[in-house]
Amino acid sequence: MPVDALLTLPRWLYLGVLLGALLSAGVAATFVVAARLFPDGSPAASSDGGFTTETRRRVEIRRYLDAIGEGFTEDAVVHGESVDFYLPHRGVAVTFDARTFYALEPTATYAVLVEHELPGIALGTRLPFETPEVSFGEDRNERVANGDRLAERERAAYAVLGLPAGADRDAVQRAYRERIKEVHPDHGGDKAEFERVRDAYDTAKQHAS
Repeated sequence: MPVDALLTLPRWLYLGVLLGALLSAGVAATFVVAARLFPDGSPAASSDGGFTTETRRRVEIRRYLDAIGEGFTEDAVVHGESVDFYLPHRGVAVTFDARTFYALEPTATYAVLVEHELPGIALGTRLPFETPEVSFGEDRNERVANGDRLAERERAAYAVLGLPAGADRDAVQRAYRERIKEVHPDHGGDKAEFERVRDAYDTAKQHAS
């Protein structure tokens, strides 16, 4: 546009352009400030992060290990695998991750796989050594109910493997090898049933004699 034409434009048009530029700069500044104050874009989302099921279980397990006097480290690396809890004096690793659990099985470390629904106080039933009985204020009825749920889970695990409750470790391993062949997705099996058999093996192995 010729310079003469620009000079003849109405004054209000210049003011409009200037005002628009100032508003754009203000909006941009607001976003910058908000990003610094709330890095994830939502203060509520960041506050929820500390209340995941795994976080609660970690707190419970930490409390339980402290109560029974077991030394431990968190987020330790054992045989190249990151575990949630490691008991160095016992050579025991506790993990929420099934892949890590299987990776540690062939090693000298005793691996414990913890489900997210397992109360932290119930970890003692999975450990390969005697643990003292502790209580965090549960009444007798609650302890009995928790024990019944664990016993029912154990019976169900043996049933999935086609074994009677209380079968020994060798029987559990043999039954697992047979069942996993039948249900493996690579051999035409069902993925959900495959996961069910693996979970049953994890549970039964913990209780097998």
